[in-house]
Amino acid sequence: MAEKFEEQYLDVLQNIEFALAAVYREHPKMTDWAALYAVETLVRTYTAELQGRTLPAPDFQPLEQEAFDRVKAMCEWRLGRQQLEDEAGQKVGAGPTPITLEEIIACLKRIKTSIERWQKKMGKRGYFEFVSQFLK
Repeated sequence: MAEKFEEQYLDVLQNIEFALAAVYREHPKMTDWAALYAVETLVRTYTAELQGRTLPAPDFQPLEQEAFDRVKAMCEWRLGRQQLEDEAGQKVGAGPTPITLEEIIACLKRIKTSIERWQKKMGKRGYFEFVSQFLK
């Protein structure tokens, strides 16, 4: 039986959700819409890279920018392009086996779907309320 997407990429999905949840914990005004815009922009950015195109710089509000930066750093780490740093600025050990651009795009699209679903069900912070219970 084929492994479900969520099972195959659980660690990547959790890494992305952790990055978004960190912004939410630090900024109570963070909304699902800001997270959604950041994730959608990353999907467009990585898709353009895959196609050899460049996009104009996005026009973000501060929380959108922070969410974009944190998720992009996590994606770059999962792509094997960047090392993560702890709060003291120290490099965190070697990263996991790198994944492809296609895989990171698919993971971002899965997160986008989740944000849309929980926002629709539970309001402007529904996604964050849902994922926060799993990311302590």
